[in-house]
Amino acid sequence: MDVKNYSIHEVLSHDTSFYIPPFQRSYSWGKTEIDRYFTDVEKIIKSERNCDEKDKLEHFFGTLVLKNETNGLTTRRVVVDGQQRLTTTLLLIIALRDFAKGNDEKSIIENRYLKNSASTFSDKIKLKQVTKDWDAYLTLVKNGSVEVGNKLELVPGKITDGYNRFLSKIKKLDYEIKEYLIALSRVNVACIFLDERPFKGEDPQIIFETLNSLGKPLTFADLIRNYIMLGLPSNEQTEIYDKIWYPKIEGVLHERTSYFFRDLLQYKESKPFKVISDNNTKELYAIFKEFVEREYKDNRKAFIEDAKRFVNLYKWIDEVESEQIPKISSNIDNNKLIIELLRNIFHDIKTEAFKPFVLGLLEFHQFGFNYEKLSDENLVEALKIIRTYLIRRRALKVSQGENKEIPLLSKEIYENHSSWFNGAKEQMLTLLSKRAYNLRIPNNVEVASELRRIDFYNGLRTYSKFILGKIEEMQAKMSVDFRDKKATIEHIMPQEVEKSEYWQNELGNDWSNTHKKYIHNIGNLILTEFNSEIGNKPLASKREKLKESNFLYRKDVINNETWKEKDILNHQKNMIERFLKAFPLPQEMHQTENWDNSKPKFDLEIFSPLNDAYGEIVEGRIHSRRKREGRKPKEMTLYDDVFHVSEWQEVYLIFLRWLEKNNSFAFGNLFYKFSNAKNENSYPLLAKREKVLSLSKENKNIGIYYKRLSDDIAFKDSSEEIEEDSIYVFAHRDAKTLVGWISEIMSENGMDEESVLIEMKPIL
Repeated sequence: MDVKNYSIHEVLSHDTSFYIPPFQRSYSWGKTEIDRYFTDVEKIIKSERNCDEKDKLEHFFGTLVLKNETNGLTTRRVVVDGQQRLTTTLLLIIALRDFAKGNDEKSIIENRYLKNSASTFSDKIKLKQVTKDWDAYLTLVKNGSVEVGNKLELVPGKITDGYNRFLSKIKKLDYEIKEYLIALSRVNVACIFLDERPFKGEDPQIIFETLNSLGKPLTFADLIRNYIMLGLPSNEQTEIYDKIWYPKIEGVLHERTSYFFRDLLQYKESKPFKVISDNNTKELYAIFKEFVEREYKDNRKAFIEDAKRFVNLYKWIDEVESEQIPKISSNIDNNKLIIELLRNIFHDIKTEAFKPFVLGLLEFHQFGFNYEKLSDENLVEALKIIRTYLIRRRALKVSQGENKEIPLLSKEIYENHSSWFNGAKEQMLTLLSKRAYNLRIPNNVEVASELRRIDFYNGLRTYSKFILGKIEEMQAKMSVDFRDKKATIEHIMPQEVEKSEYWQNELGNDWSNTHKKYIHNIGNLILTEFNSEIGNKPLASKREKLKESNFLYRKDVINNETWKEKDILNHQKNMIERFLKAFPLPQEMHQTENWDNSKPKFDLEIFSPLNDAYGEIVEGRIHSRRKREGRKPKEMTLYDDVFHVSEWQEVYLIFLRWLEKNNSFAFGNLFYKFSNAKNENSYPLLAKREKVLSLSKENKNIGIYYKRLSDDIAFKDSSEEIEEDSIYVFAHRDAKTLVGWISEIMSENGMDEESVLIEMKPIL
């Protein structure tokens, strides 16, 4: 490694070409960075003009990391880091050229800084930009001063924006071109030249990763792209990136590229990996590099060829509604059905766990094993079972373990591929019914019991229209656009009956309890296009309007003269039967325990507050679990966020803080409820500072009970300078109570089991 100090003028005025690898990030400097750079240049010009200053001002502009590469008789410098600085300087120089009045001055600037007679790049351009910026930069160098009408014919984007901003600033000032060039001779950079000899250990990829450890972190896709590309000769980098990587991978998946590589890795390795975040990107990247080196013998071209096969398969999973995606099946009806099933699984139900597994099914369907492909019929049957599995579990609000365990099934596709030809439905059912209890396929008895009990409208709000739409589809034997905003869920018995004498009489003497018990039950709901028009109207008016409906649900209402408890229960029975037919299991699985009962029912170290309230009654039965009294929590997962914890109070406060940040409406309702809920000492469970302050007058030790929500700090007396609207949490409770409160809040807000998971510290 050789480090030398140069001015930016010296760097650019030599007969050397610069090459920014095509896969590097595109130009990103905006108004703030450009204005700061121009201000620094202007300070140097003012210093030069100031006759009283003996020592003229200079400016350090950072580092450039370069690697020399011989290309025939010419030398080019690969820019490993510093492309933003280099590009910005050249945009300023292009603007100076275009501002110059004389052709001689323009020609000198262009030939000294912008072009190189020995360059192998288009039009002898000195700097080869990244692919995404090349057209804009090339146009500026070639045509920056050519006007078409009253506008410059330029390519829009950050490159052109930077040029225009520099040109605008130059036009407003009275400095001469030579003053700017003198200033650039006093803008200094530290040039780090990497040694090409491999034993020196100056791998450009390692250097790049180290230099980019600060600032905005690189994405998983950035790291993978750079790992695959760096180390190849620059001409191969350009060809592979321009012809394959960008147009067939990144240009198709865009911001979803990182997720694609993570799911592809899960499928290939048949292992679960954490959802990508800034905290685990490097960890995943290390796993990815080891995988490529092991499975492809570090043959990066082979990896690219393999990866691009999966891009369209992933688009079918990730973006099935796009009209630009190639057909999955040549059969029009089958293609439509497969797309709808994929949309149900990944967009209506929104599972992430099955992405790697279904990626494998689609590979099997499109490319086959040993020249034999999975048929349309078998693919459809497998997808239907996945859909049934997921929605039955969502109806029970269970999803715990899916993200961790389902990717493990991926290996079953290619290890037992012959069995899929004989019946993908049976193979899929066998795979899913042989899991542990927390991954079970809920049977008909379990599902029916839950649907009779739950608040379907609110508790399953995420899936309710999808479920009702598929039930209607099953009855009508034709597709139903349940995603249309006009299709809404109608309460036959209206949500507000307190002021309706008609509905009170209709429901009978016990109308209040009947209303409370069944208002959001599946027995009181239908899908309709007339929700806003029939609202709180009497049953007769609703029946008349529903005669115009296109949905078969209308028959459940228009055939009824009354809508009392017995009518609601009859509709409930019909709806549950329809649910079980829309998302069916074979007859022999209707009442069986569809899980491997040789395995323990529960994971002893990880649990969800929603389905395991500290060893309390779960699903109507008391389940024995390892005692947790005295044990501490280790880690808490809230959707995709992971928190390291050591105390149960931390778990509770983090959960409330997360709720306040991510669901302010739910937190507002909770605050209203918990500020009025009292413990045995009449202390509210949530309170504003003013309330806690008043309580402190009666009990000076109130600080041991209350923690400030924003930062876990215990309450202090009135001398503390804190905003009056600060919220305090009553957190002086045992683990069982705190976990129980979390469970209650989760249930009320329709959060599923896997949304909150708590891992215990091991017993020593």
